Amino acid sequence: MTDTTMLDFGADRLAVGAQIELLCDSFPDLGTGAVAQAIRYSLLGAGKRIRAILLLSAYRAVGGRGDASALAAAVEVVHAYSLVHDDLPCMDDDDVRRGRPTTHRVFGPHVAAVAGVVMVPLAVRFMLISARGLGLPDEECGGIVQEFMRASGAAGMVGGQLLDLAGEARTLTLDELEKIHRAKTGRLIEAAVRVGGIAAGANNTELDALGRYGVALGLAFQIADDVLDATATTAELGKTAGRDAELRKSTYALLLGVDGARHRAHSLANEACGALDAAGLLTDELEQIARFSVERKK
Repeated sequence: MTDTTMLDFGADRLAVGAQIELLCDSFPDLGTGAVAQAIRYSLLGAGKRIRAILLLSAYRAVGGRGDASALAAAVEVVHAYSLVHDDLPCMDDDDVRRGRPTTHRVFGPHVAAVAGVVMVPLAVRFMLISARGLGLPDEECGGIVQEFMRASGAAGMVGGQLLDLAGEARTLTLDELEKIHRAKTGRLIEAAVRVGGIAAGANNTELDALGRYGVALGLAFQIADDVLDATATTAELGKTAGRDAELRKSTYALLLGVDGARHRAHSLANEACGALDAAGLLTDELEQIARFSVERKK
């Protein structure tokens, strides 16, 4: 029986890691200064790579047969930029990420802020190169970039971060909390799944199912994060535990209780899998990722 508290996908991780190394070495205009070093430091940490794995799994589920690992690496650049900025003193002011000091603690907040900004156009450039490398027409290449940029912008990740900051020291309703996390966490996860489908030539019905999977999974993933922040240690998480309480944030664990939050996360994972199953797209890989997202230990 598969251990759903772990996520392997070793070949995918290695392929994406190799592409990230290539990315860091492919743009000489980055130079070798502090900003370039901060970008490498941020990208080469030992993350779960779950967004990249989701993209690759969705690509295969729709029937993609090429090597989409470079495209998957591009989404990890977007995610890494968000973590660099999320950890800044003016945001969550965190000191530990992925088991080591955060980027701003190593390079200083000014360099970290600039590095995060530089990673956005870097990701776009790599997305276009990667999409064209798969033989996709210009319209679909542009669509992939638009998908990621919408997910990252004011109506997605960045807007969700602003709502999250505004919600500190306030008791939020469940609806308010869901709005924050569907944007801050969920939109990039949804985009990763949809882009995997777009790259593989998914039709509108398939893209709709992939999107509904991504929306439900993104929220389930965040709820699991809330539970872990309340129940795990810093050593177990690889990042500072208990930060939500320190920042006086409303969380699912606070509003629903730990058991209630876990139940909600499992319900959403089931909803995600059901959306794909109804469209004939539920693979063992995508089901495993959904189960891992809510049963993981870090």
